[in-house]
Parts: sequence; structure tokens; C-alpha cells
Amino acid sequence: MHPADQSPLGKNSSYSDIYTPSLLYPIPRQPIWQELGLDPERLPFHGVDVWNSYEVSWLTPSGKPEVTAVEFIFPVTANARIVESKSFKLYLNSFNQTVFSDRSEVLRTLESDLSVTAQAPVMVRLLDMSRLQQAGIARLPGECLDDLDVRIDTYDYSPQLLQLAPEGGQVRETLHSNLLKSNCPVTGQPDWGSVLISYAGPAIDRASLLRYLVSFRQHADFHEQCVERIFLELHKLLGDKCELTVYARYLRRGGLDINPWRSTQAGMPDNLRLARQ
Repeated sequence: MHPADQSPLGKNSSYSDIYTPSLLYPIPRQPIWQELGLDPERLPFHGVDVWNSYEVSWLTPSGKPEVTAVEFIFPVTANARIVESKSFKLYLNSFNQTVFSDRSEVLRTLESDLSVTAQAPVMVRLLDMSRLQQAGIARLPGECLDDLDVRIDTYDYSPQLLQLAPEGGQVRETLHSNLLKSNCPVTGQPDWGSVLISYAGPAIDRASLLRYLVSFRQHADFHEQCVERIFLELHKLLGDKCELTVYARYLRRGGLDINPWRSTQAGMPDNLRLARQ
């Protein structure tokens, strides 16, 4: 049984518009990490999951609605849990007819509820419309793989496709692709995204990398696990001394987009809103 099978995902749901924190449904990360051969106490990466919501609203004491976009930063630590996305959406909807005294109360409520559910401190930032507009649309850095003239016939997850470039030497480069697609492991619905790969180490054969990324096309996994698989396979290919960052920007569903970041280097990714997001 998948850890999300008992969640609201893929089921008919009644929508509450009165604040209901019990709607949040946590999913442990450990079962998938166990499948990937990872020790939660010795993860080979630093990581955060950056979520953005564009459908958050509540009522002021005068009864006037407010609306905002919200950025959420979920840390990836040994005991941290994933918040199942549909339950997250239902929870945010429960703010719609709830009166909050001010934006600070909304912020404190979100941080408290999500940190309890995730079992880790979640950072929250409210973005008003002018701030969101000023941020604009970003582009992924580095070279795009998508125009490579390659023949592809594998659409099931195939890490054996990855190869180093023959006589490629040592490089430091940033590559990206907009061809990432996987499927929800519960509903089977497609998840579309772009992925950024930045590394220093032996040169990766770019055609093999593109074939490998496309092989996720029929793969069923959550966003976070897809990125961790990509990181682990590339890390294995490049060797323990490499520097590696994998950052996926998925398209939103239900007003939420999920953007996992995994890296050998500690830090925090830029929250780059892409044209398709």
C-alpha cells in the first residue's frame, strides 16, 4: 500500500471554507528512502521543497476578502514528512470564509500548522500582488538539452541510460530540460515540469542525460522522489567527489506548484517562477 492511499488524493472531497487544520495529511518520507537505499540519518544531499500557492484568501474583521500568493519552504530532514498536496489544497481552502485579524495572524497560523504536520520548521512568506508582479517570469540558467537531435524510444524509468561523455574530461556546467514528465502514483495523473542539473565532475553525455530524463515519462512517483532518484543516479555516475544540484520546477495543480531541490552543497534555491508556472 502506498503511504498516500489513505489520504484525500484521488477521492471525492467536501470542501470546507472554515479553518480546519485537521485536513492536513502527512506522508512519511522514510518508506521511499528505504526503497532508494537511503539512511535518513545520513542523507547524501541537502534539500528543501519549495511550494507556491496562488489561491489563498481569507476575510478581514470588516468582512472584506484578502488574497495573496504564498511561498512555503519545507526542509528535508531525517524525520520530516511530506504534506500530501490535495490535503494541503483543502486546508488552504478552509481559510476562505475564516476571519483573521491581520496578515501576521495568517502567517503564524500557516507556519504553526504546517510545521506540526511536516514535523520540521516550515518557512512561509506572503506575497502581495504587486510583489508577485515585480518578481516576473524567470528562465532556468545554463544550456537547454531539448534541442539535441536524439532518437528516444524508452519511456519507463531507465537509469542505465546514463553515461559519461567519452574522453569528456572534468567540467563544471549547468544544464536544463523542459521535457520532464512523471505520473502521480495514486491517481495516475501527469505531472509536468522542468529540471535544472548543475554539477562539477566528469562530463556527462548530454544525449544520454536527455534520454534518461524522458524515461520518467511513464514513471509513477511523487515530485520529491523523482528528483531524489535523479540526484542519486547522477551522483552515482559522477562519483562521491562531485558537486551536484538537481532542482525541478513542476507546473501547478490546484493552485499549488511543488519544486524539490537536492544538492551536495548547503544553501537555498532561488524561487524561480517559470513561464509555464
